[in-house]
Amino acid sequence: MTEPIYSLWQRMEQGWAAGDGPAFAAVFAEDVDFVTVRGEELFGRRDVALGHSRLFSGPYRDTKLTAEISLIRPLTDDVSVVHVTSSIAPAGITTHAQAVVVRRGGEWEIAAFHNMIPKGQS
Repeated sequence: MTEPIYSLWQRMEQGWAAGDGPAFAAVFAEDVDFVTVRGEELFGRRDVALGHSRLFSGPYRDTKLTAEISLIRPLTDDVSVVHVTSSIAPAGITTHAQAVVVRRGGEWEIAAFHNMIPKGQS
């Protein structure tokens, strides 16, 4: 059950590396609730794709995201909570995220995502 969940973050990393907002956002549910590191709320995959497209054409152009999952806690057979630490190089930024992943129609997707930069980083 955990391999398809790990795959979500591998696909996210690939979309980021390609600088492709829609590819990055493809792992999120169509109706995702996404909180950015700045506390902004994005509603829906489309908003996540647009926001990240802007980042990829600006401050995060040519950067690499590396994600490390530290926890997958199943709540039901079709819902899990996931904790992830991500690094953005060469920007030197580390983020922590908590996500709710759901299985719909046999496929896993991220339904809720709250991302933050730990205190002390800019």
